Amino acid sequence: MLRILLTAAALVAAVAAFAQEAPEGKRVEINGMQMYYEVSGKGDPMIVLHGGFMNIPMMGEIVGRLAEAHRVYALELQGHGRTTDIDRPITYPNLAGDVAAFMDAVGIEKADVFGYSMGAIAGLRLAIDHPGKVDQLVFASGIYDFQGWQPAFREAIPQWTVEMFSGSPLAEEYKALAPDPEGFPALAEKLIALEKAPLAWGEEVAALSTPVLIIAGDADGSTLEHNVEMFRLLGGGVMGDTGKPLPASRLAILPATSHTALIGQPDLMMAFIGPFLAGEAPKGWFD
Repeated sequence: MLRILLTAAALVAAVAAFAQEAPEGKRVEINGMQMYYEVSGKGDPMIVLHGGFMNIPMMGEIVGRLAEAHRVYALELQGHGRTTDIDRPITYPNLAGDVAAFMDAVGIEKADVFGYSMGAIAGLRLAIDHPGKVDQLVFASGIYDFQGWQPAFREAIPQWTVEMFSGSPLAEEYKALAPDPEGFPALAEKLIALEKAPLAWGEEVAALSTPVLIIAGDADGSTLEHNVEMFRLLGGGVMGDTGKPLPASRLAILPATSHTALIGQPDLMMAFIGPFLAGEAPKGWFD
């Protein structure tokens, strides 16, 4: 089934299941839009980027868990949640540029980034286009190449229409927060175009020096082979116990986990995220 339609009921339900008391929201003008964001926690800065058709509450408990050790800035991207839309396509370079402009506007020189789905890919683009702004990237349920999506998903994308999404629970969730409650069809049209756009960043990923933690489910929208290939591009997949330091990037595959189920497992994700951000690794016999 379609990846985004498949997520609708699960993500809307996650609002009630995982939402915490929200911090006071703020707004800042970024590239002609009024961007909504929430700040929580103390420590080094971390940017949190949501998935397509989502908002901050739909990210669930992971925002609060990350805020236990970081000053978290959770953003709502163009046309999502309480952020206004503008007359511009939604593309990954545009989203990454918005995040970079946001960081400049609020005085963040460099930050860790957690992105989920669309937000993961936007975070990856941010690391490619603005490497000096990203300290470490947690890349959850994303791709770096269109061919990395599961075949069934790739085959379904050409059939997508605005009407398919307008009748989903995501449309009602949109109306609850959007500055323009009637703007959902325009957002859906832009996100359909985003999914259809060419995406092939292998050479740019291989050139990254930013440490990346890839997190995916074993039944995610991306194939297992794609996640392993990305890990190898980042220098991973080598043998340990050789006396040499392990690569800075890491790979975690969550068992029995689909695309929508991943974001609802904050405890399991934090078991990987915490040590990664702290630069900690299990000790072997020869360390």
